Amino acid sequence: MNIENLTEKHWPEVKAIYESGVATGNANFSHQVPDWLEWDSTHVKNCRLVAVENNQVIGWAALTAISDRCVFAGVAEVSVYIAEGFRGKGIGKTLLAQLVKESEQNNFWTLESRIFAENAASIKIHEENGFRIVGSRERIGQLNGVWRDTLLLERRSIEVGI
Repeated sequence: MNIENLTEKHWPEVKAIYESGVATGNANFSHQVPDWLEWDSTHVKNCRLVAVENNQVIGWAALTAISDRCVFAGVAEVSVYIAEGFRGKGIGKTLLAQLVKESEQNNFWTLESRIFAENAASIKIHEENGFRIVGSRERIGQLNGVWRDTLLLERRSIEVGI
């Protein structure tokens, strides 16, 4: 497996993986995946990765700025998605570890992730990469008419912003 920078050429496979994640009901509150232009405009340009095996994208990870205010310039939200059939093999953990490195090289001092409380696999890979649970949001939103709780996980860099 190789980890590469995510570019527009990867979008069809990235989009399919994103759609597969959304279909699980444990990825996020979205019902549909944006097109490339919208996705590209909302994600940090220099912290986007894909995991590639045998010329196939099998996972992706990216950052989204949490605010355009300068005081939050080093804070971003994490997204990690793994293709069906490749989940549970350590790909998410590896992608997230590389994303953490990329984030620090690009002056991010805090990464956060909002994860459904039932998504044990995602919580685990975040904790294995130095994230900690800093809070929970009870009944924060509905997905398909069901109220869902999320956990807020955070990783504070010991190299950047100290």
